[in-house]
Amino acid sequence: MADFDTVLKFWGPVEADYTAHGGLVLTRLFTEHPGTIDLFPKFAGISQADMAGNAAISAHGATVLKKLGELLKAKGNHADLLKPLANTHANKHKIPIQNFKLISEIIVKVMEEKAGLTADGQKALRNVMSVVIADIDANYKELGFTN
Repeated sequence: MADFDTVLKFWGPVEADYTAHGGLVLTRLFTEHPGTIDLFPKFAGISQADMAGNAAISAHGATVLKKLGELLKAKGNHADLLKPLANTHANKHKIPIQNFKLISEIIVKVMEEKAGLTADGQKALRNVMSVVIADIDANYKELGFTN
C-alpha cells in the first residue's frame, strides 16, 4: 500500500528519537484527553504539569512508537505483529478501540510538527492507522472484547 511508503518517508526523525517523540505523544494524549491516563495505572498521580519530560511516560511512548514503526515497515502484512498487541490491549490493559483513534490523531499532529508530515502524509497516516485499528478491532471481536 502506497500510504505506508508515504508515511515511512517522514518516519526518520521519529525513529531517531523515539523517547522524545513518544513522550510528546503520550503527554499530549493525556492532556488533551485526560480520561485516557486512567487506563495507565502506572502513571497515576503524575500531574499534567509533570508529564512533559517524565521518564516513565517517555519510555512508554517510545515503546508505542517503536511498535508503530514495526507496523509501518510491515506495510500491511502485520497480522503476526497485531495479534499479540490486540490480545494484551484487550485482555490485560482493557484499552477501548476509541483510544487507538485518539492516539492516532495525536501522532498525526506530532509528526506534522516534529517530522514535517505534509497534508498528503497526514492523509496517508490516517489511512494506515484506520487499517491498523480495523485489524485490532477484528482481533478484539475474535477475543470477545467489547469496549
